[in-house]
Amino acid sequence: MKWINKTFICICLISVSQQAQIKLPTVFGDNMVFQQKEKVSIWGKDLPNSIINITTSWGAKSTTKVDANGFWKTKIKTKKASFNPETVQIIGSKTINLKNVLIGEVWLCSGQSNMDMPIKGLGKSKVLNANKYLEKSINKNIRLFNNPRAASVAPNFETGGKWEKSNRISANKFSAIGYIFGLSIFEKLNVPIGIIESSWGGTRIESWLPKDYLQKYKEIKIPNKLPTIQNKQKKPSFLYNAMIHPFQDFKIKGVLWYQGESNRSQAKSYANYMQELIASWRNQWNDKKLPFYFVQIAPYNYVKHKRGKKNDDNFIREAQFKIAQEIKNTGLVVTTDVGDCNDIHPSKKGSVAKRLVNWALANQYDFNKIYYRSPEYKSMKIKSNQVKIRFKFWDKDYFIHTDDVKGFQIAGANKVFHPAKIVFDNRKKCITLNNEKIINPVAVRYGFEDCFVSNIQTKSGLPISIFRTDSW
Repeated sequence: MKWINKTFICICLISVSQQAQIKLPTVFGDNMVFQQKEKVSIWGKDLPNSIINITTSWGAKSTTKVDANGFWKTKIKTKKASFNPETVQIIGSKTINLKNVLIGEVWLCSGQSNMDMPIKGLGKSKVLNANKYLEKSINKNIRLFNNPRAASVAPNFETGGKWEKSNRISANKFSAIGYIFGLSIFEKLNVPIGIIESSWGGTRIESWLPKDYLQKYKEIKIPNKLPTIQNKQKKPSFLYNAMIHPFQDFKIKGVLWYQGESNRSQAKSYANYMQELIASWRNQWNDKKLPFYFVQIAPYNYVKHKRGKKNDDNFIREAQFKIAQEIKNTGLVVTTDVGDCNDIHPSKKGSVAKRLVNWALANQYDFNKIYYRSPEYKSMKIKSNQVKIRFKFWDKDYFIHTDDVKGFQIAGANKVFHPAKIVFDNRKKCITLNNEKIINPVAVRYGFEDCFVSNIQTKSGLPISIFRTDSW
């Protein structure tokens, strides 16, 4: 009996010891990338009240104590970006050595299926020029962290993914927009690049928001139980808990976001949720100025394919445009020219990614003479039966005269819109519109159609966002 008791005690002690031994979330692992020239956070679990010592091959050190709950967190300084493989040693109840660590630029990309769509495509939807991008994929200095789909009722400690060097296999299954963005940034900066992907198709924005930011909205019900079927786990705050919160304040340069299709029938509330998303993520990363660049949902004929009502998608685009105007350190990629009326997952992911790249190059990396911001509606002036629409241009951009520009509509007080004839005036940066049926024009809309693909040309090649002057 004594022998049995002693054996039982030994087994219990071994079990407790194994559970309490030092553990890191997988965002800290071999092949990882740290953000350069920063104090970066690093954290983990270990025996309560034990001491953690961290040393790095570039000379940074840190010592901290594990709290009573077995959690520890500290910061280490990183140097200027370098292609030299570095090591990080973490000594606690046992020793962990992180190998082949690079220091460079780190970006996070998230959203639903158009961000989730990999280079290899999504079902029947393919990425244009996928093979061209894969030809450049073997690059040991680009690292990809693909976070698996997960959901949780409460905030998680673990992320679940792992860092991989870019190659044909890792790039092919990675977000096309995220990978092309990383490749393009690498080619421009010539420093190591780390891209974290944490996305899931068919998800609403509420899924990506923390509970504390959702409780003020009475229309949102947060379940207290996780469904067993994975595809039904995309509930409010559940994806945030499992796929965003675990990164805590792991230092990143900025966020890339592509989502909105699943919220297309709730444009008014979406604007509020988008503000909450940006605020909550900036709060998590302890950076009130964290760059947040997002993609306007692309043209697709929701009515024809029985996925929504007329103009649902246009009201979401309008909400996305307004958010970019109202919140500092954000930027909007307009996609009115790169959609597909018959495919909700358009193929021109390279164009979208490179527009995101240009926002980053211009604002985070001080590149000059880059066209990164689409022309924007500025004002309307009515004179007789004509309407003059002025635009705000950036970086000396301007319209290129086009004979058959589509998408402009004009209406009188009866709220009935008719196609408008237009005349360009680049000197005054405006367009004059009229329609013979409209004697007293009241409002103008651009792109408010079931599926609108822009053909207006600019020097920059960037399209303008859909807009309207009415609030009907």
